[in-house]
Amino acid sequence: MSGKSKGLILIQRVLVWTLYFYSGFILYSNRGILPSFLMNFTRIIYPLSIFWLQIRIKKSTNFLPIDSKMSTSQLWFNLLPVIASLLTVIFSLSNAFFYTLGKLITS
Repeated sequence: MSGKSKGLILIQRVLVWTLYFYSGFILYSNRGILPSFLMNFTRIIYPLSIFWLQIRIKKSTNFLPIDSKMSTSQLWFNLLPVIASLLTVIFSLSNAFFYTLGKLITS
């Protein structure tokens, strides 16, 4: 891999993590636009999703390591963190988007 593409990947990762941390800042500063049960779920799972994503990125493994030989409990053990993290990303980013959009409209 060339140095130029490594630099581009680094810039993309920094932008994505900055956006995700910005959404976490809005999430924890009690500026919620989403319903309270979604905000509570997202506040609980947000730190876990960061931890889980870092592990997945560092190991460079599949996000859904599913095998046909897995038992039902192993399948759920692999699926639940993926589903919870995906929902957390969607809820936190949409909350940040709606909050920012609301601030831009009212300003």
